[in-house]
Amino acid sequence: MNLLYANDRFGEYPNSWYAATARPMPLCPALVGSEDADVCIIGAGFTGISTALHLAELGYSVTILDAQRIGFGASGRNGGQLGMGQRMDQADLIDLMGDDVARLLWSMALDAQTLVKSLINKFKIDCDLTPGVATLGHTLRLGDQMRDYADFLHQTYDATHVQSLSVSEGRTLCNTDAYHGGFVDWNSAHLHPLKYVLGLANAAQQLGVQIFEKSPVTQVIHGPNKIYIMTDQGTVSCDHVVFACNGYLGDLEPSLAARIMPINNFIVATEPLSKDQDVIPNDNIAVADSKFVVNYFRKSPDNRLLFGGGENYGYQFPSDIAAIVRKPMSEIFPHLRDVRIDYAWGGTLGITIQRMPYFARPKKNSWAATGYSGHGVGTATHAGHLIAQAIHGDSAGFDAMASVPNQRFPGGTLLRSPLLALAMTWYRLRDRFGF
Repeated sequence: MNLLYANDRFGEYPNSWYAATARPMPLCPALVGSEDADVCIIGAGFTGISTALHLAELGYSVTILDAQRIGFGASGRNGGQLGMGQRMDQADLIDLMGDDVARLLWSMALDAQTLVKSLINKFKIDCDLTPGVATLGHTLRLGDQMRDYADFLHQTYDATHVQSLSVSEGRTLCNTDAYHGGFVDWNSAHLHPLKYVLGLANAAQQLGVQIFEKSPVTQVIHGPNKIYIMTDQGTVSCDHVVFACNGYLGDLEPSLAARIMPINNFIVATEPLSKDQDVIPNDNIAVADSKFVVNYFRKSPDNRLLFGGGENYGYQFPSDIAAIVRKPMSEIFPHLRDVRIDYAWGGTLGITIQRMPYFARPKKNSWAATGYSGHGVGTATHAGHLIAQAIHGDSAGFDAMASVPNQRFPGGTLLRSPLLALAMTWYRLRDRFGF
């Protein structure tokens, strides 16, 4: 079964609040016949579009192939949080990589946030960008750990944009007794991800990037002088190929697939909330909690609650996504137990064992960034910039990200899903009992 089509119709966006409120671009043609380009990119999400945009600004000819639509995958379905730092926290990165590399990765994460904001401003992308993302502890112990981490960031990186939150301060920002304070990062933000990626794609097209939709890649052939990207109806010959497929990679490049696990995550959009139902009454921040299977949520501009929670590890989405997500939403906000859910959708993302993205060069003139593990809004956009710089001759940033160790999943692609399901059962127990 192919994840590109297991839960979605060919050439159609899911029935999400994002798709309902974004202005779709005209359908790009499918690839038919032969095309030549300096660089061919497989995948039209954050990574692929950002890579193309930055390469076009450097004067390269670029062709993008997507099996479905622009932003069809995780880029157009995610929680919309432009989060802080790397996916792994800085203390763990210091243990793994040492002080100097961890500091560089912190700086690069700040660059990623700045890049997203600058692209939105430069290309006048209307995507509801709003500052503030809070991380809240779901136990007293974890709330204390969140505040300690904020203090650590202040002392180590002079992160004055990170504000520690007491229990009462956290509950003022987020109207629930389920959390016990934490911190809020005012450098972080939230946005409408589908509007954002479509805005980037429109800018890329204006710079001459060719985008072909409904053009699944069947094979990548490395010849002596050129690389050939094959679809059912056409071929792109190029000097460089970029794999920007994330959780929808399949077996197109086995060396990448061995280190990436596709998992499914789910989001709902409620009906517009009344004033007495409000969950984020003051600053319109986004929230993520401290659970390993994280809950994340924010208000939409039309006053809905967009709430993400729940995962599964097979190919198929559950038959009743709304019921899956309503359970954690009701635990955090009991007063919303019976609220109407107007939209419920799922998406597939790529995770790694370390939860850090995997940057790699699978073959000569072949580039990849994948496995963002739920931290892709900033990291994937920045990955596109780093890949473009590397193709242009400056690979320092790409190499820094590629230096993070990234193991293969044990058992290969056949056993990784059942082994992960067992591991996640353990983490769910930890979340439930707070240890």
